[in-house]
Amino acid sequence: MLEVNNLAVNYGVITALDGISIKVERGQIVTLIGANGAGKTTTLKTISGLLRTRAGKVVYDGQEITNLPAHQIVRRGLSQVPEGRMIFANLTVLENLKMGAYLQRNHGVIQREMESVFAIFPRLKEREKQVAGTLSGGEQQMLAIGRALMNQPKFLMLDEPSLGIAPLLVKAIFEKIVEINRRHGITILLVEQNANLALEVSHYGYVLETGRIILQGKSSELRQSPQVKSAYLGG
Repeated sequence: MLEVNNLAVNYGVITALDGISIKVERGQIVTLIGANGAGKTTTLKTISGLLRTRAGKVVYDGQEITNLPAHQIVRRGLSQVPEGRMIFANLTVLENLKMGAYLQRNHGVIQREMESVFAIFPRLKEREKQVAGTLSGGEQQMLAIGRALMNQPKFLMLDEPSLGIAPLLVKAIFEKIVEINRRHGITILLVEQNANLALEVSHYGYVLETGRIILQGKSSELRQSPQVKSAYLGG
């Protein structure tokens, strides 16, 4: 469903991505793991049109989307949940969700998607009139994911969903990520510093180091890799 070929991205004179290639099969959860500064967030931002490539190409659902404007990529059914959640803190939960459906003109569809999000995250229904900035970190993450789902995506990219969230809620959110993939059939590309958790829920994984892929394979195999264990799994 997604193919990234020899992607190279610079921040000025600094090379952020140095010719990476990844594939995401339809219906899978694929994870990118690596230390801070490895290029994980840059990869997602480039796929979603927020950064321009120096070289390489991005093919999504059979069509090249390299360097397309971000709003055109969203329109094709690819949504990103950004690092740090980036919710609209001064708006209510309901208003944040409606912002996720800004491309949708059919109010019936918007209402249906809203009910679907509330079914996945009942806590958001309980807090629909609450100002989003007053939610807990975990609830804000649920809202950020829910907002992305309002666009009816076929492909969802998640950037550090466990960041700054209480351990108990992290487990709940990852269970929901698996549910979104399995029950709703949405393909997922996951960036996550908690490598153990990421490899537990994903089908396939890539290990990034300073803008390059140094390892890839089935997630179950990566969990057994001595290199991955020592660097990312604390073993």
